[in-house]
Amino acid sequence: AYNIHVNGVLHCRVRYSQLLGLHEQVGTPSVPAGAAADAPLLWGHAVVPRVGRELCCVGGRQLCREGPGSPGGLQVPCFCPQETQQIPTEEVVLEVLLSNGQKVKVTILTSDQTEDVLEAVASKLDLPDDLVGYFSLFLVRETKDGAFSFVRKLQEFELPYVSVTSLHNPEFRIILRKSYWDSSYDDDVMEHRVGLNLLYAQTVSDIEHGWILVNKEQHRQLKSLQEKVSKKEFIRLAQTLKYYGYLKFDPCVTDFPEKGCHVVVSAGNNELNFQVQLPNEQIKEGSFKVTRMRCWRVTSSVPMSNGPSGSSPGKSEVKLELAFEYLMSKDRLQWVTITSPQAIMLSICLQSMVDELMVKKSGGSIRKMFRRRLNGALRRSDSQQAVKSPPLLDSPDASREPMAKLSSKLTSVSLRGISHSSSTNDVGANDFHGNYAFEGIGDEDL
Repeated sequence: AYNIHVNGVLHCRVRYSQLLGLHEQVGTPSVPAGAAADAPLLWGHAVVPRVGRELCCVGGRQLCREGPGSPGGLQVPCFCPQETQQIPTEEVVLEVLLSNGQKVKVTILTSDQTEDVLEAVASKLDLPDDLVGYFSLFLVRETKDGAFSFVRKLQEFELPYVSVTSLHNPEFRIILRKSYWDSSYDDDVMEHRVGLNLLYAQTVSDIEHGWILVNKEQHRQLKSLQEKVSKKEFIRLAQTLKYYGYLKFDPCVTDFPEKGCHVVVSAGNNELNFQVQLPNEQIKEGSFKVTRMRCWRVTSSVPMSNGPSGSSPGKSEVKLELAFEYLMSKDRLQWVTITSPQAIMLSICLQSMVDELMVKKSGGSIRKMFRRRLNGALRRSDSQQAVKSPPLLDSPDASREPMAKLSSKLTSVSLRGISHSSSTNDVGANDFHGNYAFEGIGDEDL
């Protein structure tokens, strides 16, 4: 069987015959004759980019699409985690946490997708429909000190019950948290009592866990507002504090400014903030703006086992890296790599910040990014910017070199290939996340 992982978490297990069957039904001219035995290995690169969203299984619903030469439609093997893990469709109680530790228990079906669960939580909390889209469900891991390490944002196609139970570890939980970056949208959320309470609880939690920096005088003012139950004023003051609205990640390793540096990364305010500990124990802080990241990629690798032959490869630790190409100065691009188990979550944060920037740049409203209720059914706005999760690739080549020349005032991104030391072929553009909020630096910016 093949283990199919979605964003680093086991999605389902499928047989070789299922992957081969899909390959044979879809077909692709890019696979040479006689390569059928390798079809499942080619599936991710050859089949998926060609059929795109036309062939998929979403939440257990097996989809058929008509293709050339198949007037009856193409029957696609179902890779639904619920079916492949043999989880029956039934009513269950799912526990969702709020930032203040409160537990919201909702009755759902095992086949319910992320949006269904989010809707159930919102209904239980009496959160208005037009505010539901400002919040998302996140998979987190509870640490010993009661804080949470964010694994990833639950994607639309996922089945939250299956995602969390398949991990077989009570430390993994689902938490409700705001899913936007611009603090000006706080005004929309604070218009309603439930939205205000959720935002207030998250702000208090972030301060208690040290995500938001507070000095003694600010702490005194916040305490006074808390005692007066002045929630709006509390949030207004918090908005002026350093790292408000940032998501803080676990300590990890970076190659900037030199290899092997320990770093604490925070995401917010359209940037990645680095607090780097240099080899001489000196701490330096700096930020990388999203608008100056030309592209990024997430890679994974499994180190070779030193154990005896036949030892389980599943016990090897998978190493995840996020690498982004950054415009350090005019005409000078440089790759920066972060090695962290939370690399996927970092990539999701970058993508959502870019999406939000592009919506604002086009003059759109954030409300249009989110779902609407129409005749009792959920519909999504056509203007929504889809957030794509990153592919898991081989380890990036250590011999990558920065681009020597950059066209001035780029309005879009043209992705270049990056050569592997073991091959003369370039990595295709699909291996990267191109950033259409990328802004070239002109002479007046230096």
